[in-house]
Amino acid sequence: MNHPHSLGLRTFRAVVLAGAALAVSAPQAFCFSLDDLNPFAKKKYEMKLDPVVSADRLYNEGLIKIDHHDYEAAVKQFAALQKQYPFSEWARKGLVMEVYSNYLNQSYVDASTAADRYISLYPNSDDVAYVNYLAGQAMYGDMPDVQRDQDRVVKALKYYQTVVDKYPKSKYAADAHLKIDICRDQLAGHELDIGRYYLKRANYAAAINRFHDVLAKYQNTREVEEALERLTEAYLAMGITQEAETAAAVLGANYPNSQWYKDAFERLQSSGLSPHEHTDSWISKTFKKVGLS
Repeated sequence: MNHPHSLGLRTFRAVVLAGAALAVSAPQAFCFSLDDLNPFAKKKYEMKLDPVVSADRLYNEGLIKIDHHDYEAAVKQFAALQKQYPFSEWARKGLVMEVYSNYLNQSYVDASTAADRYISLYPNSDDVAYVNYLAGQAMYGDMPDVQRDQDRVVKALKYYQTVVDKYPKSKYAADAHLKIDICRDQLAGHELDIGRYYLKRANYAAAINRFHDVLAKYQNTREVEEALERLTEAYLAMGITQEAETAAAVLGANYPNSQWYKDAFERLQSSGLSPHEHTDSWISKTFKKVGLS
């Protein structure tokens, strides 16, 4: 019978030999050092402190990167400035420049996001008019065609409207006024395009709702003329002659030389009708409300 101690010793030796055999046969499986097992190993857990760089140096380096057209690097530089000097005037300036750098980099969504952060943090800043304008420019620079989603146009319009309403004496107000008109034309064109889509498919109620929005929301845009002609067409197709006559009459009264009026007039004439404004029509009331008739 084996002594318990001798059995334990033999077992220990067998384990050691087996471990040695594994080390020889599969060296890649255990290719780590003792430091890898040491939770306090110097290389793994040593503290690495970023060198202290002054705020003005960070800012000026960001400006240099802009001069070199390295806009992505400039964004990172100004973001680092905000991180290292939070709640400081440098952080505020850095955020303005982050908006600008993203705009130059054509990262329009990032520019808008940074602008929203600035407006939230510094609503009374002297630069807030500029930031709103720049955010509007960013969204305007990525304006889609009328067939696509107009979310960025809506955002651009919001930024520009803020400049006009809150900062009418700023040097950005005049251009913001111009861009507002362009954005409104774009949104009206989008509604008109959808209305035409429904009209071609004889979904007259849905089409009329879109043309209604053009008249109610985007008065004084160039799309109003076509919207009135399309209303004439849709109401004639539905047999609602009073509304058709009113749409044509309002169109003729406000745009007598328009080709759209000539088309509407011919449509009515071919049905034995003529333009006539019925004052109880929503079309008549809408135009009187906005002062177009």
